[in-house]
Amino acid sequence: MAKPKKDDTSEEAKKIVDDAKNFIEKAISDIGKTSATKQLILGTASGWVTGFITMKIGKLAAVGIGGGVILMHIASQKGYIDINWDKINKRVDKITDKIEKETTGKSPDWFEKVLLFVKDNSYYSAGFTGGFFFGIASS
Repeated sequence: MAKPKKDDTSEEAKKIVDDAKNFIEKAISDIGKTSATKQLILGTASGWVTGFITMKIGKLAAVGIGGGVILMHIASQKGYIDINWDKINKRVDKITDKIEKETTGKSPDWFEKVLLFVKDNSYYSAGFTGGFFFGIASS
């Protein structure tokens, strides 16, 4: 079986991303055309699912990362590994500076889109917010 070329793979990935983006845009535009009751129900359901999944993933990530840090610390204390914490702290500082620079440059456009969506679909947004907190509480 022949390996696909890199160009073919990147074109397929771009097509998948474009299809997903078009699907999401269509779904969001269709929400605004429905009744207030349907928007509230859809918002509540999708908010609950999002909150529930967020809490499950968050707990799993916290256990994984926390457990890894604890194991590294124990291994360091026992002498199995030697960790250069100064180098790690410098690299983390560089990465956080880079992330902060990227997010501050792009966040106004994203935030304006969110505000416009919330204003146009107030019932859905209210339902989503309530459902999100129900999802967090029920996980």
